[in-house]
Amino acid sequence: MKNKMKSSSAAKKRFKVTGSGKVKFRHACGRHNLGKVKGTNTKRKYRKKALVHDSNRHEIDRLLPYSR
Repeated sequence: MKNKMKSSSAAKKRFKVTGSGKVKFRHACGRHNLGKVKGTNTKRKYRKKALVHDSNRHEIDRLLPYSR
């Protein structure tokens, strides 16, 4: 049996592949200093999931080789 590629455990926890093949992730900076430091619009932006840009997609494919 040939060697198999390993998926990155850190990437498995942070990224989710949708049914159409796009990659979702959670924004950073949304877990602390939520009182007076960050505004309402900023906190709302951090709550939403975002999609990985196509220019960074090859890096995610390298970390998660069996995600497709």
